[in-house]
Parts: sequence; C-alpha cells; structure tokens
Amino acid sequence: MIFSSSKKFIFFAVPKTGTHAVREVLRPLMTSGDWEQQMLTGRMRSPIPELAKIGHGHISYQQLTRAIGQDEITNYFSFAIVRHPIERFMSVCAFLARTDQSYVDDPVRWAKRAFGFERFRQRILVRPQSELLINERGELAVSFIGRYELLEKDLSVICEQLGAPHPQLKRRNVTPNKKPEIYTDSDFVSELAAFYSADFSLLGYDRS
Repeated sequence: MIFSSSKKFIFFAVPKTGTHAVREVLRPLMTSGDWEQQMLTGRMRSPIPELAKIGHGHISYQQLTRAIGQDEITNYFSFAIVRHPIERFMSVCAFLARTDQSYVDDPVRWAKRAFGFERFRQRILVRPQSELLINERGELAVSFIGRYELLEKDLSVICEQLGAPHPQLKRRNVTPNKKPEIYTDSDFVSELAAFYSADFSLLGYDRS
C-alpha cells in the first residue's frame, strides 16, 4: 500500500499484479507525511501500528477504514491493479515454488496439491483479490481499478488523475519459473473458478 496525504491518493497493492513496478512509478510523488508498506524489497511499514503489525503490504480497504476511519479517506483517489484470477493463480504458484524442485518436475501437480491445503488457500497471495477492495457490504469500494493486462494504459490513466508524468514501467519481481499450464485440467480450472467466483463477478473477467 501507498498512502499519500499530500496528493490524496491510496494505492491498494494486490499481490502478483505488477505492484512493484507500480510502486516505482508512484514513489517519486510521495512527500513528507506520506507512507508505504511493503516487505519484499525493504521493510517499509505504516506509521499506524494496527496496519504495521499486518506484516506485509497487501492491506485491504476494510483494514484501512478500521484503522483510520471511513471519513478520513472519503476524498482520496483510491486505486488498484487486478488480474485474471486463473492467470494470477498460476503466477502465484510459480512464485511460491521458486525454490522447490518438485515444482519444476510437474508444475500442475504441485499447484493442485498445494491448493488442496486450507493453509495454502488462506495465504494473502492466494485469496481472491477482490477481498482487498470491498467494503463491509461486499461492494467494490475503490475509485479506479486497472488491469494487469492493460497495465501501461491504465497506469497512464492513474498518473493523469494524479497530475504525474506518463509512466515508464520496468519489470520487477519477475519469477523465473514457468507458470503451470492448468488449463489442460478442466476439473481443476472449474474448482479454481468456484474459489475465485467473487473475482470473476466483481472484476468483470470472463471465466473462459
């Protein structure tokens, strides 16, 4: 997350959607009093203890409103980048298994086995991305949602809203593993589609 009280914007960082490339574009806009929370490339924590103790940078809309109040963010431009749920899941698997030789041997088997564990399904990287972006009524609550598939275009829209220069994107946190080709297993794809049903309905992605 990036919270800018100076520019009145909030970036909700959804895992595995190009967040570190987006952060690099947004950081030059930050001034004194603004803050960022992320742990992958350096331990940056929110000055708000309730958020700092979460321990990662993927803070949800509801967590933020509980910590600072709904009225505090009413006039902020809030945004996030999202990704096709199945494609994102495949990217997450490749990332989490980057040091696991068994994944290299059979990526699809690794993905299916991992998804069978409740603890794996509860990881913030695996959970439906819409959970980070909804209010207590289950409605999308952010001002703008960009798509990973249109990252440069949608980030340009965000930068225009913020009065920032056209973004120069760089690839960051790229996983060397190839993604598991799970589309070859229709039953598993159906299982994932059910798990990510809220993402498909709220974010407007096609299940096919």
